[in-house]
Amino acid sequence: MSNISKFILNTIPRPLLIRMSYFIRPVVALALRGKNYTDPIDGKSYRKFLSYGYGKTRPNVLAPGTLSLERHRLLWLYLERETDFFTKKRKVLHVAPEQAFLKRFRALKNLDYTTTDLESPIADIKADLTNLPFAENIYDMIICNHVLEHIEQDKMAMAEIYRVLKPGGIAILQVPYDAKREKTFSDDSIVDPKERARIFGQYDHVRVYGMDYFKTLASIGFNVIAEDYTKQLTPLEIEKYRLPAGELIPIAIKPES
Repeated sequence: MSNISKFILNTIPRPLLIRMSYFIRPVVALALRGKNYTDPIDGKSYRKFLSYGYGKTRPNVLAPGTLSLERHRLLWLYLERETDFFTKKRKVLHVAPEQAFLKRFRALKNLDYTTTDLESPIADIKADLTNLPFAENIYDMIICNHVLEHIEQDKMAMAEIYRVLKPGGIAILQVPYDAKREKTFSDDSIVDPKERARIFGQYDHVRVYGMDYFKTLASIGFNVIAEDYTKQLTPLEIEKYRLPAGELIPIAIKPES
């Protein structure tokens, strides 16, 4: 199964994968019903999750009902248990909206919710993250997860997020990072897709972020919190929900003044 999923991920364009998943997802979810693992996003349980990965395949991580991965379930729990995201009125921009969240966030009556992406067929507004078509200081929250590693000019994208965020607003900017790497690494001379997947995690990633990522966000002007929310959870919860123990959630706050 892992070899099949890797082949699909590396050969079928992402927009087509998104469209296909709407038809395949219910069938797979039904086949994997069980009690071993639970997706907190929809509350449904399965005997196992699916494998996922462009380069190195991770077993038992893709929830078949919502197509959530470890990072999605971690963020959902954080937002649900530690914030007023689901109750307070907010103007929210969601960059590259994930299927696991899209319909659920859109249904929240407290949110003025807009999605944007350069290619995604499920986004409201087609836009380049380095040149957003929005005015300054208009969003209370911006969610932009696993996007910046795809963008050559990532600091320009960070600056655009900062520009359209209100003073006091919050941006959640998850990226894949290597906790053992001090500095971010990129190398444009590596062009073979398989080699790029091996080194960068996916063929279409342009860098591997190191722990300097949080300092880079701060250099844009954000006040940055590296939230290790899994410390607030029990080992049983981490295993039941299949969460990435120790993964930091980058929370970037635009100063009030």
